[in-house]
Amino acid sequence: MSEIFGINAGDAGLGALLTLVILLILTGKLVPRRTHEDVITDRDNWRQAYLESEKARKVEHEQTGELLEMARLGGHILTALPHPGHADEEEVSRGDRMDPAPRTRM
Repeated sequence: MSEIFGINAGDAGLGALLTLVILLILTGKLVPRRTHEDVITDRDNWRQAYLESEKARKVEHEQTGELLEMARLGGHILTALPHPGHADEEEVSRGDRMDPAPRTRM
C-alpha cells in the first residue's frame, strides 16, 4: 500500500481516511473534476482572448506607423510651402500697396 502524509492507508481506519480526504478538499489539494474542467475551460478562453487582443494590437501598431509617416510627409510639405509676406521673388514695399480705402483713425 502507499503512504499518504506518512500514514499507511491500510493501517488507518475509515474515519482517519475520511478526515484526510476532507482536509485535502479544504486545503485545496483535492478538487472535484468539474471544478478542474471549469478552470481548464476558463484558461483556454482567456488564452484565446489574449491571442485576439495581440492580433488587434499588431494591426493598430502598423496603422499607427502608417499614420506617423503620413504626418511626417504633411509636415515636410507644410514647411516647404512659402510663408505669407516672405516672398522670395520680389519684396513688396508698404508704399507700393494699393488699398481701396485709406485707413483713418477715429
